Amino acid sequence: MREDAVLDWLVREGLAGTAEVALLEGFCERCIAAGLPLARSTVFVDMLDPSLEGRGAAWRDDAPAYGFEYGSTREGEGQDAWQRTPFFTLYEAGGGEMRVRLGEGERTASRMLESLAEEGMTDYVAHVCRIPDDTVIGEMDGVFLHFATRAEGGFSEAGLARLRRLVPALALALKSLALARVARTLAHVYLGHGAARTVLHGSILRGLAERIDTVLWFSDLRGYTQIAERADPTELIPLLNAYAAAAITAVHGAGGETLKFIGDGVLAVFRDGDRADCARRALDAEAHFRGLVREVSAARRTEGKPATSAYVALHVGEVYYGNIGARERLDFTVVGPAVNEVSRIAAMSRSVDRDLLVSEAFHDALAADLRERFVSAGRFVLRGVGEAQHLFTLDPALKSG
Repeated sequence: MREDAVLDWLVREGLAGTAEVALLEGFCERCIAAGLPLARSTVFVDMLDPSLEGRGAAWRDDAPAYGFEYGSTREGEGQDAWQRTPFFTLYEAGGGEMRVRLGEGERTASRMLESLAEEGMTDYVAHVCRIPDDTVIGEMDGVFLHFATRAEGGFSEAGLARLRRLVPALALALKSLALARVARTLAHVYLGHGAARTVLHGSILRGLAERIDTVLWFSDLRGYTQIAERADPTELIPLLNAYAAAAITAVHGAGGETLKFIGDGVLAVFRDGDRADCARRALDAEAHFRGLVREVSAARRTEGKPATSAYVALHVGEVYYGNIGARERLDFTVVGPAVNEVSRIAAMSRSVDRDLLVSEAFHDALAADLRERFVSAGRFVLRGVGEAQHLFTLDPALKSG
């Protein structure tokens, strides 16, 4: 085998974006074939993610490799566990490598090293490949890797030298994978899954927009201004998060896309399918949302926190879906008269005190059996809209609450 065969493989797999488990498993197997007697390895990278701190993979020569995710290491049990690892000691000391000759009785305060010694490991090496401060993203300030062997006498000096040559390439492949995942995560979290998919496929040019026929959703909270005036400011973000989560869950569950949060308002679209299908799914989302709002409000009232309900407006129309703004700051959203109209319909919901109002265009898009569930709420002149609009609401006799 050529001296650089493992390194060549790492470069190819790193460029291919091979996932952590397959990357680590393939790396360790090739190292063994090349005469480097690995028996245990773990690698992980911190990330920028709203729900976890990082992810990694673990490999051993007597069991399948597996991937894992971990939460915050800044507090509680996560912090305690992190501070008991050799990585913490190495990282805090500013070092890049730590070797512990387990077979010669060397130890640290780490229970993990004690366990490795009990399993017959004779040598242990940990590496921290640091990421420069000016390129750190979120928690991603280094790639962490460790290796152990059960070979008699531990790692040879030649074996350690080879491992040191290979570790930077493995770390780079893991960092590249993590950066790609961070980009996808940020796009999905801040743009919504549909817009994120479009942007990540390359549609980022300023002014690039697609004309689409879509169902529009606009929801906002009943009495939010009054709640905001009375509530402690520290309560407002949790309140908005709780009700926004209900809207997102319902919209995404029905195949829609949330595009924007405007204070307490949520703008979403349903665009995959014909008008009738999108309209039906929007109604399904509204019913689901209504149930979730009741659950959120009940839980908040039990805790003595401000609670409310929500208005929803549904409309159908053509919009431009794409990038709007300046070169330095673009927003991926929808624009057009229909967007203005759905927000005005939502405002009218407050005026006529109806939880749900839909436009005539939306009503016409529904299948006949669904149209029968609605009654006219009247004709209204909406602010900023030229013609009076005929609006509909669910028949109060059919509403379940």
